[in-house]
This record gives sequence, structure tokens and C-alpha cells, in this order.
Amino acid sequence: MNLKLCYITDRRGLEPRPLLPRILAAIEAGVDLVQIREQDLPTRELAELVAAAVAAAAGTSAKVLVNDRLDIALAEGAQGVHLGGKSIPPEAVRAAVDKLALPGTFIVGASCHSLEQALAAEAAGADYLLLAPIFPTPSKLAFGPPLGLERLREVTARVKTPVFALGGIGVAQVRACLAAGAAGIAGIRIFQEPNALVARVRELRAQENSSDCQPGR
Repeated sequence: MNLKLCYITDRRGLEPRPLLPRILAAIEAGVDLVQIREQDLPTRELAELVAAAVAAAAGTSAKVLVNDRLDIALAEGAQGVHLGGKSIPPEAVRAAVDKLALPGTFIVGASCHSLEQALAAEAAGADYLLLAPIFPTPSKLAFGPPLGLERLREVTARVKTPVFALGGIGVAQVRACLAAGAAGIAGIRIFQEPNALVARVRELRAQENSSDCQPGR
């Protein structure tokens, strides 16, 4: 198993610190996905941010994804998009991308808050699923009570698509999420709070080495 790490951006949570240096630090630290979730940024500013992130990720294993804005993702050479419940469906994105015959793989992710949504997103062609909230977290209060590890285990047992656990996850929760079948973890604060991001990524990846991380245990 190869633990995947997804950094979801939130520039307001970083203020007064700027967002771009944190994105660059996350890429340098070795995260797998950088999900730029700044929907309220003006188009020009968002495009410039995405372009800078894509340039920084060139030559690394990190992939840059843009929330919702397929147009900006394609224009700036991002590796994919992430879709929420009110976004266009994954199959529509896939159809649009296929017409362009882009080189390489264009990643389509989807947010899910239930088994039913996870199954639907998988059937629609999503490449990975963000399941949230697993644990209590202020940013996910609108989605109701946390799903918990048993629901995470249920979803990962029913879908073949990789599932990222999201919501209230700190270093101490990573092993339990992996044991419940998660392919990785996603978060905002877990990547934005530490000053030494390289050390945080190393700490997270170390959790995978525990024997408690085997799915089904």
C-alpha cells in the first residue's frame, strides 16, 4: 500500500500568510495531490495561482487539481479537477476531456458524503473519492454528523475507486483510516498548520508502516 496525501487549499485559513508559498512547500514536501479549492477567487487570479502551482509541480510526482473550474484546469495545464455535489457530473468532464485527446491521464475526483454518493461517483467515472466528514470538523458541519470509521470501512469495501478520508483527521487518526481501507487522507489544517511541512509529510507517511494499517483489521 502506498499512502496518498491530498492537500486541500484554503487561503483564508492561512491569512495573513500567502497561499502560494504553502502550495510550493507542499509540493516540495512530497504530497501527491494539491487540490486548489479557491472558488471565490477572480478568474485571472485563480488562473495565475494554478499556473504557478503547475509550474512548481513539473518534474515531481505531485498532481495539481482545480475545484470545479475545468476551463482553468485545461488552460493552465493542471492534471485534473475535483467535483463537488453541485458540480457538473464526472462523466460530462470525462467526455469533454476525451474530445481534446490530451496527453497523459486527466484526473477527475469527486466529493462524497454517503455510500450512495460514492457508488454514483464511481459509476460516473471518478478516479478517486473524497469521503467526508469522517471525524468532527468545523468546516464540515453543514454535512451533518461525522460518518465515522465504520462508514468509511463500508464505503471502501463497496467501491473499487480509491477513497481519501477527509474531515477532522490528524496524525493520530491516519492509521485507523488506513485500517478502514482508505487509500489516503486529505485535509486542510493538517497541511496548513505546521511550519515544517516536510517533517509533517514524513510523520504522516510513517503511519503507514504500522501493522495496524492493514485493511479489515
